[in-house]
Amino acid sequence: SSNVERMWLPNLLGQCSDSSLSGPEMKVVTMLELGKPLEMIQLLQTPWEERFKICLDLIELLYYMSNSPLGPIALLDFQPRQFVLVNGSLKVTDLDDVTTTELPCRADEDCMLEFPTKNFSLQCTLQGKCEGINEKRNLFNAYRYFFTYLLPHTAPVALQPILKDILNATGDLRYGVNETLRAFQKVLYLYKSGLYLQRKTSNLRDYIALKGFHSTDTDDYKCWPSKSHLGCMLSVHNAEEAATICNSHPQCQHFSIMLQKTWAGKSK
Repeated sequence: SSNVERMWLPNLLGQCSDSSLSGPEMKVVTMLELGKPLEMIQLLQTPWEERFKICLDLIELLYYMSNSPLGPIALLDFQPRQFVLVNGSLKVTDLDDVTTTELPCRADEDCMLEFPTKNFSLQCTLQGKCEGINEKRNLFNAYRYFFTYLLPHTAPVALQPILKDILNATGDLRYGVNETLRAFQKVLYLYKSGLYLQRKTSNLRDYIALKGFHSTDTDDYKCWPSKSHLGCMLSVHNAEEAATICNSHPQCQHFSIMLQKTWAGKSK
């Protein structure tokens, strides 16, 4: 497989087959790299940055599936349980229920995309296929299973209008995969560049910088959504953002900025 495919598929570590059987009775066992199953309740307790990464990985996967050399691919059993996290990156594990066949039709009435809460009428092309049905099926499933839960919760205030637009546009299928990916890339740019920060009066002047020192564990306190269960560890764009957060927490008396970086280039 190509490098692009390997980005979203767990690596095949090996396979075993029973040589005593042949034909339909032959059994093959495959061994894949270990991934962490997606647990939505746990994900809702993680920082927004990590949840955004999952949604970004997903829309990049759907973009690839829509532009696959095999034709538009649809995941027919689109559920969180079909995905795992490998080193923080989203990968799809179950490819049993995929199709590259787009629904045949004779008229627009044949092209109804049905979900439990919403239906969409699509166009029947001159080639006798329901236009974009595989892409739209994937996108709406991404909206109802992932974006709705993971995107808006505790997102930076300045990014919330863009995220709301993404939710509305994918929920109504006004956006295709291309437009959705561009919107995600805009959010990523604003977040990584720090342009999402609301410029107000500086909170940093309330603090004195001491280089080479670090606080003891007894000084720490727990906050949400912390990256550590032992104390309050958050990702920030710069010291100014850290000071703003510290001022908003009554227990916070000081903060330390470490050299560790998150996937988005934020300090911890």
